[in-house]
Amino acid sequence: MNNKLNVSRLGLIEYGQALELQQKLQMLQFEESIDDTLLLLEHYPVLTLGRRGKYENLLVKKEFLEKEKVSIHVVNRGGDITYHGPGQLVGYLVFNLKNHGSDIKEFVYKIQEVFIRFLHDEYDIESCRNDKVFTGVWARNEKITAIGISVKHWITMHGFSFNINTDMEHFKWINPCGISDKGVTSLEKLTGKRQDFDKAVEKISDFFCTVFKMERIDVKKENLLSMIENKQVYSHH
Repeated sequence: MNNKLNVSRLGLIEYGQALELQQKLQMLQFEESIDDTLLLLEHYPVLTLGRRGKYENLLVKKEFLEKEKVSIHVVNRGGDITYHGPGQLVGYLVFNLKNHGSDIKEFVYKIQEVFIRFLHDEYDIESCRNDKVFTGVWARNEKITAIGISVKHWITMHGFSFNINTDMEHFKWINPCGISDKGVTSLEKLTGKRQDFDKAVEKISDFFCTVFKMERIDVKKENLLSMIENKQVYSHH
């Protein structure tokens, strides 16, 4: 079993660009020519609708979103409607589940474990799962981490979003993940102060490797892109 994890920080990028990168990495995984990869990034404000997504969970008019330059993407991950924006850490996991027990539930459990440990060890904040009702991680009965993945031939795509310094007003545009009776929260909201985003991302990367028992290999954005292009992989739409 290969236990190396490529971790690549991509900064603030468009949703479509990140989706295309994931598709290309997934193709490389099908060919077994790349190790498991975790992309860590932020998005410009965007809404994504998963496989179970319902447009009635969109609470603002499309004209309003056009004015705010917020696009909507319909994607093949699990879950309903989700917001991504600056100050929120988005992580895309292109993993071969055969290296992780071929168990999707266990895989999601471990993603949750990363954030439960991070919040507890770094901030003394207790958080929990609520899987009987919803996937994700909850702190004080509000969601702080949303999780939605897709799996094709045991290779994953999509991943999680974790609210660090996210603009929580933007969640009023939707019923997040289709949930109308529970709120959302962020690290900034829970601690009462703006957080050091880069420091949090660094710690979360370490917790990922601890929980998944993997060796972290930091890959610069330009090296990741050249790795993909050198393999001449093109996404299949």
